[in-house]
Amino acid sequence: MEDHSTISRVAFIGNYVPRQCGIATFTTDLCEAIAAEYTDTSCIALPVNDIEGGYSYPPRVRFELTEKNIDSYRRAADFLNINNVDLVCLQFEYGIFGGKAGSYILAFLRELRMPIVTTLHTILKEPSPDQRRVLEEVAALSDRLVVMSERGAEFLREIYGVLPEKIDIIPHGIPDLPFVDPSYHKDLFGVEGKLVLLSFGLLSSNKGIENVIAALPAIVERYPNVVYMILGATHPHVIQHEGETYRLSLQRMAQEKGVEDNVIFYNRFVSLEELVEFISAADIYITPYLNEAQIVSGTLAYTLGAGKAVISTPYWYAEEMLADGRGTLVPFKDPAALAREVIYLLDNESERHAMRKRAYLFGREMIWPQVAQRYMESFERARAERRHYVPPGFRVKLHEGELPPLKLDHLRHMTDETGILQHALFTVPNYNEGYTTDDNARALIVSTLLDELGNEEALELAPRYLAFILYAFSAETGRFRNFLDYQRHWLEVIGSEDSQGRALLALSTVLGRSSMAAYRSIAGMVFEQALSAILDTTSPRAWAFTLIGIHEYLRRYSGDSRASQVRDELAGRLLALYQNCRSDEWRWYEDEMSYCNAVLPQAMLMCGQWIPNNEMTEIGLESLGWLADLQRAAAQGGHFVPIGSNGFYKRGSERARFDQQPVEAQTMVSACLEAYRSTGDKRWRREARRAFEWFLGRNDLNLSVYDPTTGGCRDGLHPDRPNENQGAESTLAFLQSLLELRLAEGTILTLEARSQ
Repeated sequence: MEDHSTISRVAFIGNYVPRQCGIATFTTDLCEAIAAEYTDTSCIALPVNDIEGGYSYPPRVRFELTEKNIDSYRRAADFLNINNVDLVCLQFEYGIFGGKAGSYILAFLRELRMPIVTTLHTILKEPSPDQRRVLEEVAALSDRLVVMSERGAEFLREIYGVLPEKIDIIPHGIPDLPFVDPSYHKDLFGVEGKLVLLSFGLLSSNKGIENVIAALPAIVERYPNVVYMILGATHPHVIQHEGETYRLSLQRMAQEKGVEDNVIFYNRFVSLEELVEFISAADIYITPYLNEAQIVSGTLAYTLGAGKAVISTPYWYAEEMLADGRGTLVPFKDPAALAREVIYLLDNESERHAMRKRAYLFGREMIWPQVAQRYMESFERARAERRHYVPPGFRVKLHEGELPPLKLDHLRHMTDETGILQHALFTVPNYNEGYTTDDNARALIVSTLLDELGNEEALELAPRYLAFILYAFSAETGRFRNFLDYQRHWLEVIGSEDSQGRALLALSTVLGRSSMAAYRSIAGMVFEQALSAILDTTSPRAWAFTLIGIHEYLRRYSGDSRASQVRDELAGRLLALYQNCRSDEWRWYEDEMSYCNAVLPQAMLMCGQWIPNNEMTEIGLESLGWLADLQRAAAQGGHFVPIGSNGFYKRGSERARFDQQPVEAQTMVSACLEAYRSTGDKRWRREARRAFEWFLGRNDLNLSVYDPTTGGCRDGLHPDRPNENQGAESTLAFLQSLLELRLAEGTILTLEARSQ
């Protein structure tokens, strides 16, 4: 069964096949395991090239770093930042990155804007000053650290000062192999009837293969049918500096010891399928490394999980993996002890098979599907924890009366001769998505508020948005269309019910607030034709938008009895919804809280004040107060936390925390300002500013949603980062909130020059 995750895109950094090294194999296997286990998650890879021209990578590789070019690390970070990557999974090993002790990777990590989970393949007990500095900064820049052994976690805590709660212990992944008799695969290599000893991995002088060859004469004397298979190409870096000197020395040693017929060299880097066949054919696997300083070994993990009898020297990883009878340890550089253990296991077949079974059962938690799940759990934790990170210099609250300067650059960029475009790719208008009446209605409200504040630019913008609303209205249906493509073709006959309410709200705002008599005349003509149709709708939010609009209209035209009749009918409907749905635990109008929630209590408040109706006023204040409490964080100063759009909040269920949308902050600002005007209670002024400060970084991520460089607003908060697109809805939500606060607080608006 396929698993699912909220993380949609992960980038894996490290070496990658077909590069021949253990990190490349691990990175590739991990990436593929997560892609297979979580089909909704897109996995991409960014390998590090150690040779000019790189390698012939598979399609999953999207960007290549150059080991010794620090600029390529910065470019890679920029590539990930602009490609909506949710999380970076780094494979850290000193030797694969450029700079002293691999320090170039720090330039990469410092630039990233998403959570980072780092797997540490080397953790030194006695690091050099450069090695310590690099690892400590990698740890500081990472949200979580993955180690593959308890010893690794111990070193991080005691040597590098990493907090225990930041560390995840996840075993080295292995293929899921059956528990088989080695005899079934020996014919593949022409060793049927032989007893097979095996060592594999990239060949280099620190592997200690010479100690196994030195032990062979004693083993062969007891078991003449023993063969020792040495599988693996010489490490590419060893080839560059030393050629095949080490391999040739091993061949000479076998000849000198008289066991050349018992040693088989396979001088190549094999595929996983071939490796499985070699492992399956082995009776005993040997890792004769020369010193203890090895925190992980992929070759040991593979053979342990395949249920092999293992003999190893006591390096750190082997001590942990082979404990409790899962293998046997021999001293470093001790061929005699090694020979004794091989002979003992060959002499005692029942003990050898018991050891195999213990190893195989232990390895079931190491197969790649299990490891992929553990990594995804770590990824999810990293995203959750990133929400609580407070960057240096983060300003929690605005001072009284302090508001950002008005900047209309992005609003102008998103507006063309037709109206305001619906979406943007980052800050660039997205023509493919066309226009909506919803957004042009919002833009008309913003331009009308600008007019009220004396902004001359409103005279340029308002006519475009008003013209769009007029064009959207169909006299035949009495309704507004909503979606218009870039070629100016309507994509529907009648728009959503909410778009009807928003259009009426925008026209009413013009009628109630605009200084331009011509605009009021045009808006009034359409408002009169469209008002009756709202009574045929069933959306409470469409009713609420219309009610808020009617009160804007009645500010100037209080004698309009038809508008008052529609108001009374819609207000009665909202009142009945609340009365039928409310309980002490659920003070709301419906069984689900979804989007633009605050417009419902705002409409109720306005009706209570202007009908007047005390019950409606009380309901408006009660429901708005309940909503304000619900949307306030329990910790971190009680910042604003809107209902998330990924599931919303159904009665009796868990509320969605993300994605958080700017329109929720805007509607809360508007509703709380209305409550302040109605009651004079300063609590509502504080609540309005709390919601507005969400735009500026007082939120779950402590990151600004508003972009002061463009005057635009990002399209919301994901669990770990802002949505970098700056569409119409989000930008207008910020501008409307800012303008309403300026009007409410009596701030004199000073427009900046266009060039600013």
